[in-house]
Amino acid sequence: MLVVVIAVDQLSKHAIEHSIVPGEERKFLPGVELVNTRNHGVAFGFLPGNHIGVTVLISLALLALLVYFALHAAQPWMWLPTGMLIGGALGNILDRVRHGSVTDFIKFPLGWPPFNLADSSITLGILILFVLVDRSRQAKS
Repeated sequence: MLVVVIAVDQLSKHAIEHSIVPGEERKFLPGVELVNTRNHGVAFGFLPGNHIGVTVLISLALLALLVYFALHAAQPWMWLPTGMLIGGALGNILDRVRHGSVTDFIKFPLGWPPFNLADSSITLGILILFVLVDRSRQAKS
């Protein structure tokens, strides 16, 4: 899962960077536009411009995830959210290393900040992880 997330994320960002001029908006689906923007913060534009804070936050989150995964690796499906979270984080880290910021390109209406597939993978990975943790706790009760 990790490799798939990184590959799809990087390929989609490359396609956007080479097909949409920064500032341009293209209709994609009803209520969804494609844009080419740069994000200096974390997912969905949080903590913009705080490179040290972003690096510390991502590092702590990945460390906590790896510790949790190591302690619960035998739990069914634990590999899925772990791969999604680490793959999404690494996809955005690759952008930061190469460009100093992350390419975001999916834009919803009503002022929602643009995001990318790595952000989506991280968000879905967190939701799946919460479901797995909840099911594990229910099974123990």
